[in-house]
Amino acid sequence: MAKNYEEEAKAILKLVGENNVDSVTHCQTRLRFVVKDRKAIDDKALEKLPEVKGVFYGSGQYQVIIGTGVVNDVYAAIAKLGTVNAIYGKDDADTAGKTSNEHKTVVQRLMAMLSGIFIPIIPVIAATGLFLGLKSAATNAQVLKLFGAVPSDIPASLTSVISVLTDTVFAFLPALIVWSTFRYFKGTPIIGIVIGLMLVSPILPNAYSVADGSAKAIMLFGWLPVVGSQGSVLTALVAGFIGAKLELFFRRHMPNVLEQILTPFLTMLVTFAIMIMGVGPIVHAIESGMLVGVEAVIHLPFGIGGFLIGAAYPLMVLIGIHQTMIAIETSLLASTGLNPLITLEAMYGFANLGVALAIFLRARSNKAKATSMGAFTSQLFGVSEPTLFGVLIRYNFRPLIVTVLTSGIGAAILSMLNVAANSYGLAVVPSYLMYIYNGHALLWYTIVSLGTVVAAFVATNAFAIPKEVLTPDGDVETANAVISSTVSDNKVYAPVGGETVALDQVSDPVFASGMMGEGMAIKPAEPGINKVYAPQAGTLSVVADTGHAYGLTTDDGMEILVHLGIDTVNLKGAPFTVAVKAGQHVNQGDLLGTFDQAAIKKAGLDATTIVLITNSKSYARIEPVAADTTVQAGADLLAVHREDVKVESVEPA
Repeated sequence: MAKNYEEEAKAILKLVGENNVDSVTHCQTRLRFVVKDRKAIDDKALEKLPEVKGVFYGSGQYQVIIGTGVVNDVYAAIAKLGTVNAIYGKDDADTAGKTSNEHKTVVQRLMAMLSGIFIPIIPVIAATGLFLGLKSAATNAQVLKLFGAVPSDIPASLTSVISVLTDTVFAFLPALIVWSTFRYFKGTPIIGIVIGLMLVSPILPNAYSVADGSAKAIMLFGWLPVVGSQGSVLTALVAGFIGAKLELFFRRHMPNVLEQILTPFLTMLVTFAIMIMGVGPIVHAIESGMLVGVEAVIHLPFGIGGFLIGAAYPLMVLIGIHQTMIAIETSLLASTGLNPLITLEAMYGFANLGVALAIFLRARSNKAKATSMGAFTSQLFGVSEPTLFGVLIRYNFRPLIVTVLTSGIGAAILSMLNVAANSYGLAVVPSYLMYIYNGHALLWYTIVSLGTVVAAFVATNAFAIPKEVLTPDGDVETANAVISSTVSDNKVYAPVGGETVALDQVSDPVFASGMMGEGMAIKPAEPGINKVYAPQAGTLSVVADTGHAYGLTTDDGMEILVHLGIDTVNLKGAPFTVAVKAGQHVNQGDLLGTFDQAAIKKAGLDATTIVLITNSKSYARIEPVAADTTVQAGADLLAVHREDVKVESVEPA
């Protein structure tokens, strides 16, 4: 007999607040609410409901994690109640997207913009920082002394060639930012990069050199000073925004016969003229003032500024405004070559490690152990959402207080020691690479970061261990049950070809935390159309109408979810085709459908394919193949081991 989910639906709506809901949609794993006041919702009470695996706020939506299959029934019950706007129940997918965007605040839109612009250039800045670190280590007098050499022994020609690796990104950073800004605002990126190169042309004197008197501005018409924008991040952002908007304007109003030539011509001419005739120098002056202010806070006496930044950063991540720091960090790097800000912010990740480890070691609840260990593992490589949402704010906020205080104390010490990174984009374990350029910086960063882990661990044990994790998982649900199984070991095969990614490294914190089950992710290899194949033989329990997800129950009861991309439900099926239907039996390797990776990326979304065993707890262990390896569709992806299970007449404690 099918379960009635009406009571569960009523309970969820009561806790979210019917009057608080503008709309509700669903995908294959979760309910997605657009709400008026996220703070009015009691997360903890929701997580106690029988069908709720967890909650998460992201992509402008309050997401209630239910699980494959069941989420459809709960959503249907919500739609049937008719008390909230169940959008997909009205076949109005377009309204869903609009509602989500309309309720994004100015700050949320700013965060999305900065993230969309700077994330594409983070890898090259991080790589340049590593180049600088290696150069510093290789040319260090003490290091060379070990080999009987001195810095003057290094040929000038080799130094010049190495400088190409270390100096190029920062020399042309404004060009990269204008390019990325054009890309974000749907302009033509090549026009953006040309405008950016104009701003840093060697013909124009460096603005910083003009400011310190070592160079003179070009006096246009004898009275208008013209300088370059080398190192000016804010100038590049403004130029990219103005240029992209101008290009779109010209394309809309230009006759088709002239559009291809005149639109780029006018876009470059007008944007460059606007920037050099007053806007550029004004913006550069504003940026310089901002940097002076930031550095003044960082260097407040007795580590006060460091404490304020280190303590505030976890809260900034929690409310989603931490992306603003990327622009400031980039400006610091461009103007000074160093980034003390990320050094202070980094203590947040180390504090999280101590908190998660303490809860893991003390927990008697298997669920709490699994959650905290998953959070600890992902945090090692800088993925903080599982710790933040699965540990810090889930348990009475005391763990969050520990993180805030220990992160602040660690940052205060580092600010007093004047430790600074030489790039950004690396967190926790990989972050040490940002300090190898300087032995003093590396030594103190290592000591303070490990000290922060220890301090957070001790403080958590002292007063922040949640009572609920000290209680063993109950056996009420298995009372008087008789379960037996003789399922053999099995395998799950790759549904697409590409590069494997550890599950805890994916950008969706719900999947990364293991909340939906264990598994593996694949970054698709084909930039265009990718085919998706059945990862095992079985019956299709779920085929998403949008084509972005498939649920498969194998012949021996394994439940597999194949999820194509992150938040791709919002694309309403545009990049996907479906070759099967729900209820159909398929063999391993049968074609399920296709997706266009280029279209997904153009929409600003991640095309990473996620493969989960949603009933992972039914198995003794699940072993994924090694991460960062290339697999073909149909290759081994997961080894699933299940020992015989027999539970008879278990009485509740």
